Amino acid sequence: MKIIFVRHGEPDYAKDSLTENGWREAECLAGRISKWQVTDFYCSPLGRAKDTAAPTLKKMNREAVTLDWMREFSYLIDDPITGRHGVPWDFVPSYWSGNPLMTTGTDWVDAEIMKQNPEIKIQFQNVCKNLDEFLASYGYIREQNFYLVPDMEERSISQTVAPGNVRTIDKLPDESDEPVIVIFCHLGITCLVLSHLLNIPFPLLTHGFFLPPASITIVSSERRWGKEAYFRVQAMGDVHHLLANSEPISPAGSFATPFPG
Repeated sequence: MKIIFVRHGEPDYAKDSLTENGWREAECLAGRISKWQVTDFYCSPLGRAKDTAAPTLKKMNREAVTLDWMREFSYLIDDPITGRHGVPWDFVPSYWSGNPLMTTGTDWVDAEIMKQNPEIKIQFQNVCKNLDEFLASYGYIREQNFYLVPDMEERSISQTVAPGNVRTIDKLPDESDEPVIVIFCHLGITCLVLSHLLNIPFPLLTHGFFLPPASITIVSSERRWGKEAYFRVQAMGDVHHLLANSEPISPAGSFATPFPG
């Protein structure tokens, strides 16, 4: 199974739509995604995600199912250091990195800054619940911190050391019939979903990774032992479709200038 998260194009937040650059980015996405064999399309209910999806869906003559729980994770807090009133990330390094709650499992929701807004914990749990129900509809059942695929064949794929100390791996099975899912959404909710899939605290993802506007994050389910599965990131924040069309990488959501190559 492949899950491809598409961050919306450069946003016009006031209109909940896209800037002129954002619309060009959406067209670049359409040129790339239209070459794929996509099983299902999904979309956040917010306008900037829907507008980003529109050129792709038109080009492929497809429709997207709206997932309300994939809206941006915008449950606001007041940052005691900077005075910022906004989303529950983008904290200065000295504030969040030294707090063990922020860097341990799911405990980040119990940090004092997060407890300002009770909806953060409630909606985090709601996203995890909906995500697991969503994956269950494709045959992936949450079991502690990994997934089981009870209706699929067992697999045993191992890595061995061949003569000459060359590492080899068993021949990989044909996965051409496995679903490819595309979800048009947002930076924060993508990191929140990844935190659940990968068991990585949400603050580590939001502060450690930048997903540029119109970027693509590809997650693959690896089924290599029995009926067990774990999700693994193949690409994160990829924008080569923008570079191929000489579109600049927007810094929206970053505090540094994106590398242009």
